Amino acid sequence: MLSVNQLKLTDGGYQHETPGSEDQDAGGEPKHEGQQLPAESRGALMIRDELLNSTHKFLGHIDRTLQQLEGEIKLQIPELDLEQDVETVLANQEVVEKLEQCVMNWQTQITIVIEEQQKKKPQGSGPMAEIDFWRERAAVLSALSEQLKLPVVKKILEVMTRADPVTVQNLDLTVVELSKYHVESVDNVRFLGTLERHFKNLATGVNFSVILDTIPQMMNGLRMVWIISSHYNTDERMVPLMERIAWELAERVARVVSVHVLFSVALHNVLDQWKACYFDVRSRIETSGRDPRWEFDRKKLFEKTDYMASICQDLYNILQTLEEFYNIFGPELKAVTGDPKRIDDVLRWVDSLVVPIEELNFDPFNIRKMGRWKMVMQDFKSKVQAIEGEAINFIDQSFKTLRSASAAFDMLLKFKHIRSREAINNQMMKKFNDILAQYCKEVDIINNMFVQHKDNPPLNKNQPPVAGAIYWERSLFHRIKNTIIRFLEVPEMLESEQGKAVKAKYLEVGIRMRDYEIKKYECWREATEQTLPQLMKRTLLLMLNSSGVACEQDLERGLRFLVNFAPELKEIISETKNLEQLGYSVPELARNVSLQEDRFLRYVDGLNNLVNRYHSMMDSLNDPEFFLLATQVQELRRVMRSGCKRLNWNSLGISEFINRSDQAASKFESLVNQIKKNENDIDAKLQSMESANLFKFPAPDKAGELPGVKEFFELIERERAKDVNLLSRKYTAIGPLLTKMESLIMQTSSGKAKRMAQYYAYWECKVYDSLSKMVLKNLQLFNTALMGSTPLFQIETILSAPEIVLHPKSNEVYKLVMQSVRDCVESTKRFVRWMHGTCIECPPQRIDGEDEPLIFSFYSEVSQQPQVNEHAMAISQSAQRLLSSVGRYLNHWKRFRPLWKLNKAIMMEKFAAKKPSCVMYDEKLQFYARVSQEVAQQPLMKDEHIIRLNLEPLARTVQENAQAWVTSLGRLLNDSAREDLYALRSQLQVI
Repeated sequence: MLSVNQLKLTDGGYQHETPGSEDQDAGGEPKHEGQQLPAESRGALMIRDELLNSTHKFLGHIDRTLQQLEGEIKLQIPELDLEQDVETVLANQEVVEKLEQCVMNWQTQITIVIEEQQKKKPQGSGPMAEIDFWRERAAVLSALSEQLKLPVVKKILEVMTRADPVTVQNLDLTVVELSKYHVESVDNVRFLGTLERHFKNLATGVNFSVILDTIPQMMNGLRMVWIISSHYNTDERMVPLMERIAWELAERVARVVSVHVLFSVALHNVLDQWKACYFDVRSRIETSGRDPRWEFDRKKLFEKTDYMASICQDLYNILQTLEEFYNIFGPELKAVTGDPKRIDDVLRWVDSLVVPIEELNFDPFNIRKMGRWKMVMQDFKSKVQAIEGEAINFIDQSFKTLRSASAAFDMLLKFKHIRSREAINNQMMKKFNDILAQYCKEVDIINNMFVQHKDNPPLNKNQPPVAGAIYWERSLFHRIKNTIIRFLEVPEMLESEQGKAVKAKYLEVGIRMRDYEIKKYECWREATEQTLPQLMKRTLLLMLNSSGVACEQDLERGLRFLVNFAPELKEIISETKNLEQLGYSVPELARNVSLQEDRFLRYVDGLNNLVNRYHSMMDSLNDPEFFLLATQVQELRRVMRSGCKRLNWNSLGISEFINRSDQAASKFESLVNQIKKNENDIDAKLQSMESANLFKFPAPDKAGELPGVKEFFELIERERAKDVNLLSRKYTAIGPLLTKMESLIMQTSSGKAKRMAQYYAYWECKVYDSLSKMVLKNLQLFNTALMGSTPLFQIETILSAPEIVLHPKSNEVYKLVMQSVRDCVESTKRFVRWMHGTCIECPPQRIDGEDEPLIFSFYSEVSQQPQVNEHAMAISQSAQRLLSSVGRYLNHWKRFRPLWKLNKAIMMEKFAAKKPSCVMYDEKLQFYARVSQEVAQQPLMKDEHIIRLNLEPLARTVQENAQAWVTSLGRLLNDSAREDLYALRSQLQVI
């Protein structure tokens, strides 16, 4: 499609372009002006082109204004001081000579400009070129005229009029000529501007419909210009303009009509419209008798457009032929004949008709190529005749094996009303007997389907059996009925012998189907009249025991309710509605029931919600809760029991019953929710008991020092006392919660209601279970910690000659561990049992002979549990293994036992008696030094599972003993050396 940019691309019709080049988009695909755009798209395109045209025009005005302001044609004004009066200027002869030369230069310059403008011609073949030609001339001449009006020019002319009048007179003659041409150009621009919109529509209209609408308006505009204009009222001016318009129309058609891309629009209408409008305006001018007549050269105006119109008509005929073939060999013929491959072959043959035209190597719109174009058209017509012969042969063969009589008949009727090849159309009209034969086959197929499936017909989704069967039977019947009704549009079809046989077979099958339909309906009507009253008398609900058997008593724990709306009722309602739609009369009761379908559905939904709500509440209750709420459950069942005895589906009080039952259920549900809320509170307290940590190990201090064993267990006991005290308060709070439940259920707050005795026992058992789990879990965790790898307390090791022992001793550590275990179990003494049949704590009991009162707590039961004893025994064994492991490690230090086991005085006397040498002394001293060094290298801390051994006191004592041996040896060595020195001195004195 041509765009507004073509005005710029073709420069208003100034340049010739390759035909069809503007009609291809970026992908190279042709855009056809004949394509029918949606109304909204056409409107948008028109608005777009109008906006772009106006913008282009505005840019033209700006260009012309800039040309006037900065134009090349400027009158040269000498740089003189002309501010003085005329007399002063005239007195300066040198200035006067310069001004004279300036005026003469102006005359020469204006004359040259006028001659140049006279020689110029419009730069293009289109009408827009002529408008731009006059606009350019007007711009140039206007620039000169405006410069002559400048004050300085007027001052110069005033001076020269007095100095040299002849020079000024010569200039005035040139200025008069300039004004004449200027007025002419401005006048032409004004009048041609009224036609500019029409000329742009010829060049850039959205489609050829716009051009067709533009031509009459343009011709009227030309007529007005011819009448009013002072310059475009002669043949010398109007004929060239008409030629340009004719060229624009021919060029536009040539650009769009490409023989390489055939289309379905008769573009010759545009060319014919141009000629018709010309003669119409010519006739109106002659009829008026006032205006000059149009006696333009018709050959110049219409020879090319007439020839192009004939070529367009040929192309239109070609496309009409193709359309006729496509109409015949379409999807309908493929569906009827069942031979799409052969049809596709024929269509490819049809497509090949336009190949020679698409591959033309000459311009068909060139009138000098008329002979070659006629040869192309003759070849096309001969090929069309060959395709018609092949098509007739194919149709004769295909109609002997039809796939659908109805489709074939519709296709034949269609060919009566659409354009197609006459020879093929006549052949098609002879195929009605083949259609009748195909229809007989279709009736047999339908009859076989009916006989095969009539006892168990296929049903659509949600269709009842009887109405669904009738729907199925009617759908089969309509498949043969619709076809034969269509045959009535051609009466002669059924009047032949074959037509009469077809009609008889159709009636036979139709009567058989009708009898089947009536029999189905009668059976249903009879059954409905018998069963419907009994179904409506059924009760609303059924009571079922835990085994699913209907029962009358409502004392059972697993009692269930069931909505007693028979499925047969739903089926009868559906059958009634569908049969009435099929046109059958139905029993009055069935109609009444079907009319109340929405009400019954609301009742069923309400009852189902009620029953589901009841079951949900019953399922949420455990046995103690059920027996606790037995009275309330009986009250709810009593309200719902009326739906199992008194009310049926004919009753008027169903809605009231549902509301009353919902209210009772809501009341019971509210009570259950409050009970559940209190139970959740109690469960939270019991959960805190189960998760309580009775062995909270203290963390090391900031320096990483662990507490001693006694301090460790004292800290544990202190934390345990706090936690047990908190847990006992939570346990004490359980009684008031049960009392609150008592007030909700029985409106009393005694804490010893007889009906709740079983419920009290239930919660007391749960308390016992929680305490048992608490004790067992803590014992298990403590046993795991004993043999774990994380040290929790430290024990000092000391030398208590002759043994290495712990401080405190191992048996004391064992006692501390087991005492902590006993304290853990005895913490249950804080949880006092309830008096029998109540939730009130049992007071201490005085027993003769006992100083302390007896407190009934859970301790006696928890401590006697085999699992508790097993865990305590396991802890005892773990503690013994732990202490044995510590003992085995300390045995390694016994290798230093000689340091403290032997008597140093005796050993020193024996050693001195041997009179040891210094070497022997050195060996002894080296031995004790090595012992001291080895002890110093031993770790001062040793982690043994939960125990961290502090070996520093032991190591220090061993080192002290070694040092004592060294000291004794030194003293002995000192005494021995002194004696030897004294003896040596005595000998020396003697000598």
